[in-house]
Amino acid sequence: MCHTIKDGHPGWVLYQKYLDAIMDAGGVVIALPHRPGLGETISQRTLPLLDGLLLPGSPSNIEPWRYGAPGKEEESDPGRDELAMQLIPRALALRLPLLAICRGMQELTVAAGGTLNRQLPDEKVLHYADTDAPLAEQYAPAHHIALTPDGQLARLLGSAAPLQVNSLHKQGIKAPGPRLRPEAIAEDGVIEAVSVPEHPFAIGVQWHPEWQYQHSCASSRLFEAFINACHQYRKEKRL
Repeated sequence: MCHTIKDGHPGWVLYQKYLDAIMDAGGVVIALPHRPGLGETISQRTLPLLDGLLLPGSPSNIEPWRYGAPGKEEESDPGRDELAMQLIPRALALRLPLLAICRGMQELTVAAGGTLNRQLPDEKVLHYADTDAPLAEQYAPAHHIALTPDGQLARLLGSAAPLQVNSLHKQGIKAPGPRLRPEAIAEDGVIEAVSVPEHPFAIGVQWHPEWQYQHSCASSRLFEAFINACHQYRKEKRL
């Protein structure tokens, strides 16, 4: 979720595209608030009741001190940072299915001990769309990615062929850390997807598969695989 203010009233927003993608794959969404100070409580009491964890995108960036970088982040969301850093280690320990999208993948990276580039170079691939353009142009396919041969993502999507993805991120993975495996790479070497080896389903993607997922076999398969993993988790938990 991300912060918003409408008619003077602050609130949280979870975009409809995420809800539709999850529900059309057979899941039900429960939004978790990210009020500062609630992270540990939600992680310990609420997360064990769920069947999976989706970390959606957001216009905000992770505070750089969390991955050892200097300076301050103007477009930050400390409450979400706190919640994510509590939820992710707990979800991994529970072996809870996890799908992380855009900022969510960056959260997964930081929580797993990796680092980020605060500003990606754009000499070869422009990773950030023009926010003044119509939405259809912002989310249009921007560049190709190469899936890691025999990787989890390639197996889920049923192909090792290059994919075209949208791209709306100024930041990206600098070093994935010891716990993550790169699953896809852009033409300029930027890591576009990661997984947690030996975990039943813990995948992060830098692009936005929820955008018009109905028209993409790869996107639909990703959400279906996530929900199937959630159903399997619940089944095994009941045994």
